[in-house]
Amino acid sequence: MSDQDELARIHRSYLTAVVLNGQAAAETLGQNPTDVYALSTLELAGPLTTGGLAERIGLSQSATTRLVDRLERAGRVRRGLDAADRRRVVVESVPLTPEQDEAAFGAARRRMAEVFAGFSPDELSVLVRYFEQAAPALREASAETRKAKRGAR
Repeated sequence: MSDQDELARIHRSYLTAVVLNGQAAAETLGQNPTDVYALSTLELAGPLTTGGLAERIGLSQSATTRLVDRLERAGRVRRGLDAADRRRVVVESVPLTPEQDEAAFGAARRRMAEVFAGFSPDELSVLVRYFEQAAPALREASAETRKAKRGAR
């Protein structure tokens, strides 16, 4: 097996673990993983229109509207007017309580802190650079994959 193949195998294993952890967090919160990913997107980006959220999480506009309706009923998001354009409605996340956050994400935070503690400052800077570059690369790959699927229909 080449070094590139081994790196790809390890990366796939890591991504699988990330997905499994997301599923566990969602189950703990009584939600589904897509809900948690949408909420995380809103927390990172700030308030978004439903269309903006749909674009970022890869769902159709109608599916995202249903997702937002479900999250609003659960008290996890609220709709409001866009401060820059009061004709537009934006969606923002409602923060978890500290207890909910700890139950859903505390174990992962602690385990990852243990992992990161084993790295030197120089190694951590490489990891930061990796995460900063990998996230947009994976988003672009996701869009490319979806576009290819639509073209194949």
